Amino acid sequence: MKNLLLLFSIAFLLAACEKGKPSTEKSLSKTDSTEWKPVDSAVAMKAWMEYATPGDLHKMLAKYDGNWTGTSTMWMEAGGKPITSQAECTNKMIFGGRYQQSNYKGSFMGMPFEGMSLMGYDNAKKKFVSTWIDNMGTGIMHAEGEWNASKKSLEFKGKMADPARPGKECDFREVYVFTDDNNHTMEMYGPDSKAGNEYKSMEIKFTRKK
Repeated sequence: MKNLLLLFSIAFLLAACEKGKPSTEKSLSKTDSTEWKPVDSAVAMKAWMEYATPGDLHKMLAKYDGNWTGTSTMWMEAGGKPITSQAECTNKMIFGGRYQQSNYKGSFMGMPFEGMSLMGYDNAKKKFVSTWIDNMGTGIMHAEGEWNASKKSLEFKGKMADPARPGKECDFREVYVFTDDNNHTMEMYGPDSKAGNEYKSMEIKFTRKK
């Protein structure tokens, strides 16, 4: 049944792509890097199947499903006083093991904090992808990451809105280090508000609930 649904979804997407092809009258210039290149339907179907099939890196994410407690340390500026708090996190693979949804609950400076992330491995980009939303903002953070097998670490890079500078964005990094099946750490780096230099703004040490 799952394979039938997957094939139906792929067929629908292929049909949508066919519909979106430019007409002869509106064909793109040969020098245009976005020129549409015809693909045989069998080749396209195979590519979509590979794109849609979870692999080893999706299975790696699934190992961290479950309930976690987190000890969070934050720094509002480089060299600032650390602010510590406790949090809880629940990870769950969704959509047939293609993405991991994480829900966070805790507190920040005495206020309730809630956040949610979606993380997955994009078979086409050959990169991890993630989004983040929480109750202390109104935007959506996007990032892409690379897996380092020797260090068992995952480094994401992205951009986020900078409310202190209207209309501007700033770079951020997230580094996950998977110590073992029951412990991992997430570090976040962003620009210091005074000098703009990158500094470590947050660290969360996660331990699996028993």
